[in-house]
Amino acid sequence: MRVLFFCLLSAIAALPPNLALSQHQVVRVVDGDTLTIAGERIRLFGIDAPEKSQPCLNGDGAQWRCGIWAQSRLQEIVALGPLRCDALSKDRYGRTVARCFADGKDVAAEMVASGAAFAYRKYSLDYVGVEKEAFLKQRGIWSGKAEAPSSFRAKGTTTTDKTCRIKGNISSGGKIYHMPGQDYYEQTRIHTGKGERCFETEAQARAAGWRAAKR
Repeated sequence: MRVLFFCLLSAIAALPPNLALSQHQVVRVVDGDTLTIAGERIRLFGIDAPEKSQPCLNGDGAQWRCGIWAQSRLQEIVALGPLRCDALSKDRYGRTVARCFADGKDVAAEMVASGAAFAYRKYSLDYVGVEKEAFLKQRGIWSGKAEAPSSFRAKGTTTTDKTCRIKGNISSGGKIYHMPGQDYYEQTRIHTGKGERCFETEAQARAAGWRAAKR
């Protein structure tokens, strides 16, 4: 994954202590709407990009990996120039919700304009107009059909596990539990028929034989 440098141009005093970073920090693009800057998880305000495991349909009805493409598009945008992120709040997963600007351009707006993300109406209407233009010009996800990421994520848990907080997944690597905010948390799907389950606490997960996923 491309390594970028983060230049904090906003006033340090205006940011939470955990965002008081030095001038040069490594930036990692987690997915189409999430960055990690020097270990701090940043969720872009006002947009929702397809999950990395999420497919879309193009104009011919063929599937394409729109989630991976959205991640790649965000990499391109943050590489435009110096990156500034203004913290707004914390979400329920402990991530910092922020507006970010690359070379003075609103990163979230650029994502929506290129059809790489949806305007997240649940939290903001700031990018609805930009989304409409991308839709009319059939850019990115609007070239065919795309499911709202929130709907795609909702399919990841069983109807009896709507409040699933810690996800116990079973894979070739064994029994692994995923915590909110970790890289693969949102795209992890729970299939109770395979023995997968949700947990309320880490202690509960460990006692049942699951181990923590690496961040």
